[in-house]
Amino acid sequence: MGRTPAGETRDKVFRFVRDRLAGGHPPTVRDVMEAFGFRSPQTAREHLDALIEEGRLEKEPGLARGLRLPGRRGEAPTVLVPILGRVPAGPLDTAIEDFEGHVPVQTHRAPGELFGLRVKGDSMRDAGILDGDLVVVRRQPRAEDGTIVVAMVEDEATVKRLRLKRGRVELHPENPAYAPIVPEPASVRVIGKVVEVRRRLE
Repeated sequence: MGRTPAGETRDKVFRFVRDRLAGGHPPTVRDVMEAFGFRSPQTAREHLDALIEEGRLEKEPGLARGLRLPGRRGEAPTVLVPILGRVPAGPLDTAIEDFEGHVPVQTHRAPGELFGLRVKGDSMRDAGILDGDLVVVRRQPRAEDGTIVVAMVEDEATVKRLRLKRGRVELHPENPAYAPIVPEPASVRVIGKVVEVRRRLE
């Protein structure tokens, strides 16, 4: 039986990488080697390098799992953002660190600027953020009045709408069953701004 043409194998490698990226699980060179039964990592690396050279994949320098799909012309590329844990959307509570994997996000920002958190609670219900949703957060220590943020109050975290009133920071829910949180200014710290919400329907 003859060898599979290199171009055909490369197409299969591309589809494998694309599907893994879409599922939030970027493959390593060794993953590609094992999936296709290549005898050495070098063969897998050559196929990946060729796909990068052809513009079908992009590589984030310095990352073992730094492969990503390029954006179409005028579109942002797709990067993989880590899901770091869970954040309360209700009364203040301890944020839970529990790495869950990655989520693909179209953005021009570097992957390190973004992270994902799973929401626990319904205090942001009327802003369209429900219990179990995934929020994508951009790291930033400050945010404008009215934006939805992830904030720390001393050692506890929450996702709320930021209100700035005469030098005071208020964290407002979007559910009338909950009261605003009005912490001492020195005790509150903005971790980042919520830039996207993801929800599974089943």
